[in-house]
Parts: sequence; C-alpha cells; structure tokens
Amino acid sequence: MKLSVLEHSHVNEGRSVKETLAETVALAQETEKLGYTRFWVSEHHGSEALASSSPEILIGHIASHTEKIRVGSGGVMLPHYSAYKVAENFKLLEALHPGRIDVGLGRAPGGMPIATRALQEHKRGDIDQYPQQVVDLNAYLHDNNPANHRFPGLRAFPQTDNVPELWLLGSSDGSAKIAAQLGTAYAFAQFFGAAGDEALQQYFAYFRPSEYNSKPVALAAVMAICADTEEEARQLARSNELFFLKLLSGQELGYMPSVRTATEYPYSPMELQMIEQMKSRRFIGTPGQVKEGLKRYADRLHLDELMIVSHIHDFDKRVRSYRYIAEAFGI
Repeated sequence: MKLSVLEHSHVNEGRSVKETLAETVALAQETEKLGYTRFWVSEHHGSEALASSSPEILIGHIASHTEKIRVGSGGVMLPHYSAYKVAENFKLLEALHPGRIDVGLGRAPGGMPIATRALQEHKRGDIDQYPQQVVDLNAYLHDNNPANHRFPGLRAFPQTDNVPELWLLGSSDGSAKIAAQLGTAYAFAQFFGAAGDEALQQYFAYFRPSEYNSKPVALAAVMAICADTEEEARQLARSNELFFLKLLSGQELGYMPSVRTATEYPYSPMELQMIEQMKSRRFIGTPGQVKEGLKRYADRLHLDELMIVSHIHDFDKRVRSYRYIAEAFGI
C-alpha cells in the first residue's frame, strides 16, 4: 500500500497565513521522511480559511524544500485556464524538479460563484470543453500535438526529459468516466462526501488503455485522523466536523476552528445528524483501527494507493497522525 498526502493549507484559528504556509512546508518535509509517496496541494479561491489559491507557486516552493517526495496539484481547476499555459507551468516545474511533479486536474470552480466570475472575466468559460482541454494539455506535455489541431505544431516549453504525471480528480462518476475514456490516472475525492464505490467502479470498468497508461491507475483521497486513543482522535476530528458543517451550510468559517471552539459550539439536532453522517465516511481512531478501516476500504475497491487528508488544528498532533498511519502500514 502506497500512502500520500493531500494538504489544503487551512488557516487554523489563532494562526497567520505565513505560519500556515510554513507548516505546509514542514508537513511535506516530515511526511517525506515517513515514506509518503506524494504531497498534493489544493486550489481554492475567495476563501479566507484556505491559503492555497495558487498550487503552481506552492508546488515549486515545497519541491525546493524537499528532496524526493512527488509534489503536485490536487488539483488545478482547468476550466478557468488555458491548457497551454498550464502545460508551460508544469513543464517548468518538471524541469526544476525532474521526476517529482504531478499535475492533478479538476473541473469544479474551487470557490464561490463571484470568484469564478472574476477568474473567467472577459472569457467564455465552458465546463463542457473540459475533456478537450485535458486532451490538449496531454498533447502539450508530451509534445505530440496532432497536425489537424487548431494550433498545429504548437509546443509547450521548456523541453524536459520527463513528463509530469497526469491525474484527473473527481467526486462523482462524471470525471471517472472522462479519465477512463482518455486513459489517464484517476484520483477520487472520497473525503469530500461521496462513498466512491460507483465512481471507481466506473473508472475500472470503462478504462481504455492509452499511450500513457496501459492499465487503470487510481487512488482515493480519504479523511483519516489518528491518535493514541479513539477518544482523543474523535476530539481532534471535531475541528474538521464544524468546519465542514459550516461549509456545507454555505456559512464557511474564516479559519479551521480549534477543538475548544468546536466543542463549545451550540449544535442543533439537525447539525448533529449531519455530523453523524460525516463520521460514517471517515477513518478515525487508534493506529490499529485506522489501518484496519483503510485497508478494508482499499481492498474492497482494489486500490493500492490512498491519499490521506488529516485536518487537525494542532500542527504537532497532525504530524503525529501522519506518523502513526505510516508506522501502522510499515511504509
């Protein structure tokens, strides 16, 4: 089992953006030492609570402060951008950090509607063009733009000996089907709320071998919080529960709340019910409990890589959670 990390760079209550980004780099360094395979950073817009608005910049910074862990985007929201420019960005990152760069692509807006309008000002944004954008990006990355392309002969530079790994991200079967049809790798955002079985099954069932992948390549990003006792792990999870509760209710907090803030919050019966539903999709407990749950999930879906999301307010306890999970799997 390969383990990787998805980091959102939440601005924790009582912490600054500068401290948040320093902790993101420190987490990458620590998880590299622990044997994690990848470290991906997300893209969010118009959010005071999330510091990762430009993954390309953050990827370069993290890669320059680590040595071997793969660093990538989880992901770049491609409908906002030119596929050609994204190719240039990631080929430059690959040239700077050979063999270590992943480009994960998403088609969600990554923010509130007003941020989407600002990102797409004076341009025609069309989510239906996303599959063609992926095809174009792949061609630019691999220098094989077809002669009948609308920009024939166009190449993205700089030239590199290696090509960034291309992944499509999704939380529904829509992106899974696109990834299967195009023969790309697929990363399922299970932590975001969906069960994942159907999307991953669709990907495996309809995968078409391509010149880039001869067989399906998939992972699932899952929420896992690990501590010495189940009770402590449940307490640590309360910060994330309140944050997601507010997010789902359209009342996003401007920070990741502390355990104390989350504990003292006056939950309504409906909110408590929503939190219970969240718990059923997460892996929270002791190292043994988390390993057992993650292994059962991965075996059922035939996955050999899981990407761990561990939103914990206290940085030292977040590092400890990743360490416990790594030790439990023996990576």
